[in-house]
Amino acid sequence: MSLSLTQFQFIAIGALWTLGLSAIAFVGGSLIGFLLALARIWPNKSLRVAASAYIQLVQGTPLLVTIFVLYFGLAIAGFDSLPSIVAAGSGLVIYSSAFLAEIWRGCLQSVPKTQWEAAECLALSRWQRMSRVILPQALRIATPPTVGFLVQIVKNTSLASVVGFVELAQAGKLINNSLFEPFKVFAIVACFYFAICYPLSVWSRSLERNLNAGRR
Repeated sequence: MSLSLTQFQFIAIGALWTLGLSAIAFVGGSLIGFLLALARIWPNKSLRVAASAYIQLVQGTPLLVTIFVLYFGLAIAGFDSLPSIVAAGSGLVIYSSAFLAEIWRGCLQSVPKTQWEAAECLALSRWQRMSRVILPQALRIATPPTVGFLVQIVKNTSLASVVGFVELAQAGKLINNSLFEPFKVFAIVACFYFAICYPLSVWSRSLERNLNAGRR
């Protein structure tokens, strides 16, 4: 049995949901991750410890477990269960925030100490030092690894299928259940993933080369 146009369109719609879920994870994770990165370098020790504990907990917990807890854990605790897209999106946001926070914390701290000291000598406030001196330099350093991590987010959206959310991997699985042609179906799914991830990988390498050229 061959793959019909309708079935191909179903997989393509799953790819669009993968893109949407990736966007949710990246935007939400970026907002939380930025605050966590700032907290990790803030003078307040309690804030640093709390941010570090959150990051260590999330990085030490498999994403699959996080999604399971959000989807099934609330129902077991007596609360209304979350829709699959909310549980999957929230799990990916939590996962992304922890890893992006560490990427950006490292980039902030890689800005030469002399730059921090020079900004302080100008009698700028902490926020002015951060926004006008440190962040522009850190952003340039952080762009390649951030784009590279976005590829990981796209691939990790496949775990949303465990709570019934129909993204690209789940769409392929459902079509295969009716056709029983796994090689053909999942070859198409792999092509969709490649079409999404390869341009991001190329972009990340290009940014890294440009950054290194700028340093030289």
